[in-house]
Amino acid sequence: MGFPANGTSAEKPLKFLIYGRTGWIGGLLGTLCRAQGIPFQYASGRLENRASLQSDIAEAKPTHVFNAAGVTGRPNVDWCESHKVETIRTNVVGTLTLADVCRENGLLLINYATGCIFEYDSAHPLRSGIGFKEHDSPNFTGSFYSKTKAMVEDLLRNYDNVCTLRVRMPISSDLSNPRNFITKITRYEKVVDIPNSMTILDELLPISIEIAKRNLTGIWNFTNPGVVSHNEILEMYREYVDPSFTWKNFTLEEQAKVIVAPRSNNELDAGKLKKEFPELLSIKDSLIKYVFQPNQKVKP
Repeated sequence: MGFPANGTSAEKPLKFLIYGRTGWIGGLLGTLCRAQGIPFQYASGRLENRASLQSDIAEAKPTHVFNAAGVTGRPNVDWCESHKVETIRTNVVGTLTLADVCRENGLLLINYATGCIFEYDSAHPLRSGIGFKEHDSPNFTGSFYSKTKAMVEDLLRNYDNVCTLRVRMPISSDLSNPRNFITKITRYEKVVDIPNSMTILDELLPISIEIAKRNLTGIWNFTNPGVVSHNEILEMYREYVDPSFTWKNFTLEEQAKVIVAPRSNNELDAGKLKKEFPELLSIKDSLIKYVFQPNQKVKP
């Protein structure tokens, strides 16, 4: 196969092919590539259409492929509960087809996946600081979305050309984006208050480009180290952005009455990522530096 061994740097000029042009992460990736002067193009093929993927690759001649496409559901993952075939078509058949076509062409695939495939358990208790590691098997199948993502992650372990990045509750400095976890919880009538691992895209998406440059493969917990709770985020929001902001909490039992599928709550161990990228900030430090200070409206 033409893809380099794990962890070796690419020598020929970079050219990225990105799936997910209309998505949040896909759009941000293009912006980053422009800023860094990395040649790239968005793919036009459908993930589940093998011939269209082969055509994309033949035309673009990329060095790396990024998959930021997938079905998360609108307005949320509850959509997947009533659209199971569509969810399988993209999240399972599509992702596996892309991985297979990339392997056929000797290409590394950076796949933005999810860490919402775990939930706190007796071996990883809430507030214990013991996070799930890359080799741990998923234990959360409460939502159909998570179930499909867990299936795909397990199958992709067999592809030595794939780098799986487990993203969780993504956050960016764009507080107007409805996909942003902070934007979501500021608009909810009530929120639960549970510590979770999360992904600050402003810090981690550039790292994903560096991961491609280093040709790293395998599974990576793609979150900032540590956990942060809903209330802690909203307290920061009130401190930096809107001093008049108020919110109400409710329990998981109360939340269950207003959602179709249960939600994942967990801590992922980011030690592997931190070892490769020692500059990686903890979740709370990253929130302040990349999200709240740039959006600061309250005078210090």
